[in-house]
Amino acid sequence: MKTLQSIRSIHARAVDVPLNRPLGTSAATLRTAPLVLVDVTSEDGITGHAYLFAYTRAAGPAIISMLKGIEEMVTGHVVAPVDLGLKLAKRFRLIGVQGVVRMAIAAFDICCWDILAKAAGQPLSHLLGASASSVPAYNSNGLGLMEPARVAAEALELLEPGFSAIKLRLGFPTMAEDLANMRAVRRAVPDHVAVMVDFNQGLDLPEAMKRGYALDCEGASWIEEPIRHDDYAGNAELAAALQTPIQIGENFSGPHAMAIAIAHRAADIMMPDLERIGGITGWQRAAALAYAHDIPMSSHLFPEVSAHLMAATPTAHLLEYVDWANAILSEPLRIDDGRAVLSTAPGVGLAWDEKAISRYAYA
Repeated sequence: MKTLQSIRSIHARAVDVPLNRPLGTSAATLRTAPLVLVDVTSEDGITGHAYLFAYTRAAGPAIISMLKGIEEMVTGHVVAPVDLGLKLAKRFRLIGVQGVVRMAIAAFDICCWDILAKAAGQPLSHLLGASASSVPAYNSNGLGLMEPARVAAEALELLEPGFSAIKLRLGFPTMAEDLANMRAVRRAVPDHVAVMVDFNQGLDLPEAMKRGYALDCEGASWIEEPIRHDDYAGNAELAAALQTPIQIGENFSGPHAMAIAIAHRAADIMMPDLERIGGITGWQRAAALAYAHDIPMSSHLFPEVSAHLMAATPTAHLLEYVDWANAILSEPLRIDDGRAVLSTAPGVGLAWDEKAISRYAYA
């Protein structure tokens, strides 16, 4: 492994990539994926890559601005993501390490780990001590809020790459509509296929309890974020009362939030999000918490990097697969028989398609 080099520069840009399948949720319908692409270059010319999901186009320039501030703080420092993460957390303590601040730090962290893995000549999973060549995944592209016939047809399409697990969005105005879609999907897909459901925080506690009891009879594999993600007491009530496992975690802002949720017994299974949990360093801390409490852990978005992390997670459950970044990647993540195949190239497995980036750039 090469001697650790210092950081030379950080470069970020924003793109807005059309989704292959519009995604209707209880919160909004997503038709594009606003992404922020981040490059960190060391003094010896190794560049680490990461991307963030900005949720809205307006957030892209704010994240880029925050990364420019981070660049001023870390230029000339050795590429040591754990140490630099602590330094940045201290510097941003007064404003709060939340929102775009945490997202920017997470992207920087991922880039640093990419540099380290490339310097070592190893895929990230190998650098983290894992040897798996693939991880089990579920298809999360689509299955939004639509009429039962369409959702059933789309469910079958999502199985075509060999997946044996898919995710259905629920949260219609009425329970009857939710149950109609769940039943349509269950009738359409083979019995062995796991169908997870996601309410995107769309219910209050009484309604979530009512619909949760109904879903206990419908073969859902988990109920994701039925109520506000940070209502740990309410989620704990649901987890204790329902047979179907409760899944939360994509909105954990750092491992401390996950520790609080665990203390409340707020969920049966958890799924940290790479950009909100704190990048690769934050993920490793979350994985240690899950291991200590014997909690199955899945991923949220960012399948290219998350696949490496799932391979090194002791209680790994399922990788969430979305193809949102495929259009701007020169080598998209490969799916083989429903499993995500880890890149064998040194690093985290990201390489940009510059022509596509030019097409979708907006900031």
